[in-house]
Amino acid sequence: MNKGDNHIFLETAIFAAKSAATVINSSYNNSVKTYKSLTDLVTQTDIDSEKKIIELISSKFPDHSFLAEESGKKLKPSNFTWVIDPLDGTTNFVHGYPCYGISIALMHENETIVGVVIELPMNNIYFATNTSSAYCNDDIIQVSKNKDLINSLLVTGFGYNHGDKWNFNMELFKKFTDLTQGVRRSGAAAVDLCHTASGKVDGYWECDVKPWDLAAGALIAKQAGAKLTNLKGEKFSIFDNEVLVSNNLIHSEMVNTVDNLS
Repeated sequence: MNKGDNHIFLETAIFAAKSAATVINSSYNNSVKTYKSLTDLVTQTDIDSEKKIIELISSKFPDHSFLAEESGKKLKPSNFTWVIDPLDGTTNFVHGYPCYGISIALMHENETIVGVVIELPMNNIYFATNTSSAYCNDDIIQVSKNKDLINSLLVTGFGYNHGDKWNFNMELFKKFTDLTQGVRRSGAAAVDLCHTASGKVDGYWECDVKPWDLAAGALIAKQAGAKLTNLKGEKFSIFDNEVLVSNNLIHSEMVNTVDNLS
């Protein structure tokens, strides 16, 4: 595998994401919704978007595996796995709140090598490979240069299960609100990661988050200069269901804040 392979994978991911965006945009205000749980929505648009993505990628790489939010694992004897969230921020989409998107990543063995996120309805395309800079549309993006937590703007997210993790994150939300210029909750993890990558916010954390929410955005953030760890400041994995990402300059302050509440 070489940079040429990465370019082909990236082109495929962007094409699949744009095609899924067409599906989503065409069903706006007209998508049938059901519930995974009392408040966790899924729509026909989620399902149709995921089907379109998998069909397009499979036509190009029939031997590759998939890990997708709605259909789960489709494993094959391959070292390549596509990790897909076909509609990140479904609740926002259903309510017409303008913050949702599509997340497509490709992993080679245990390393993410391609990440694409389309932020909707703005149609901003964020992307990176593990051998390239991070981009938004045609522009290279980088994390912010803010050095102090007190001058920072952060973003977080909350899962649908209101258990211990939710309660702990609420306490973190309160604490970081005291220590910063503000904390936002957008409801779309992949978009939050891209906003960190492009310097719109200085950091992001979340306690109850899935691999398909993180995989693409995490690579984009990393290639934009972000530091990613778990909440304890240890090695990051998309399979740990938590993340702390920052511009690197405020990372130790964020980790110390989490530690002091643990």
